[in-house]
Amino acid sequence: MREAYLDNSATTRCFPEVVELMNKIYLEEYGNPSSMHHKGVEAEKHITEAKKQLAQILKVNERNLIFTSCGTESDNIAIIGGALANMRRGRHLVTSMIEHPAVTESMRYLESQGFEVTYLPVDEYGIVSPDLVEEAVRDDTILVSIMHTNNEIGAVEPIREIAKRINAKNPSALFHVDAVQGFGKAQIYPKKWGVDLLSVSGHKIHAPKGTGFLYIADKIKVKNLIFGGGQQGGMRSGTENVAGIAAMGLAAQMLYQDFDKSMDRLYALRESFLESLEDIPDLRVNGPKGKKCAPHIISLTVPGVRAEVLLHAMEEKGVYVSAGSACASNKPHTSATLEAIRLPRAYLDNTIRISLSEMTTEEDMQQASEALHEVIPFLRKYTRH
Repeated sequence: MREAYLDNSATTRCFPEVVELMNKIYLEEYGNPSSMHHKGVEAEKHITEAKKQLAQILKVNERNLIFTSCGTESDNIAIIGGALANMRRGRHLVTSMIEHPAVTESMRYLESQGFEVTYLPVDEYGIVSPDLVEEAVRDDTILVSIMHTNNEIGAVEPIREIAKRINAKNPSALFHVDAVQGFGKAQIYPKKWGVDLLSVSGHKIHAPKGTGFLYIADKIKVKNLIFGGGQQGGMRSGTENVAGIAAMGLAAQMLYQDFDKSMDRLYALRESFLESLEDIPDLRVNGPKGKKCAPHIISLTVPGVRAEVLLHAMEEKGVYVSAGSACASNKPHTSATLEAIRLPRAYLDNTIRISLSEMTTEEDMQQASEALHEVIPFLRKYTRH
């Protein structure tokens, strides 16, 4: 059976070129980058090259990037490390109600340590209002964290405007952006926009799992959370994952080589797919419309059909989708994002996520459309009985 993998917001398949580079490093250039001999220097060159590649994409200085194991670690370092390093100025934090658990749970931890957190609502499309951010920021606010792209419904937040409002109200407050779903799908310029901290994950951009990085702007104080040999200027001790870092740099470079053309193709796939579903009764598309939404995320609510049941019915047709955020979808939970956009409670368990990537084809989307047309009427009929 032909497979159509449409769960790319959970993880992506590595580019073949990325795997080739990793194999070369694992088998030939496997030195510890902290070693002084040739093998170590050889390994260190891969880290330097990856920093150069990523810095050029973001238009930042290479010294402002540290490598981590994932987006979650990057978020934790930015939020917890940022709060602990600046707590003498205040203990107030601001975030939104639709953040990834890596952000939300970091905030919950800080609340348990005596910090105060303001959780901002969003509109029906999942957009955070810059006005509300400005109102929430106080003299004792030390950090604001707003995601770039929502991982469930694809809402793209007005990051540049939010940064302006924060800087106007309290220039000393740090601004962190979780760009795990945005990097590789949008042009992001943290230094130009006034973003102090930016988190990225490798396995969302056709690099391997276990890779990520954090941008830290000049003169921004962040307390390190990992102690050891002092690698990466002491910000993140531990022997670097050379193969993974090199792979992430290459994957990012490949994604941004012909960026506009790639994004136009994804938007075209998304729109033609949604048009093909217009004849399915009572189907709801969540999130912003058109290019106000990320090109790769489609949130569909199918009244009368449980998401988990629909997911497995699609799987039997060779189509792989998600019942929500992969970081929480294996546990019973209610989606904070769907609640925040005020989706009727009866529909909270009827929503799936379809997510595309650079590797997604027209055939994949056609197969998904045909599967939905076949299984939804059947499952609705079965549910009624």
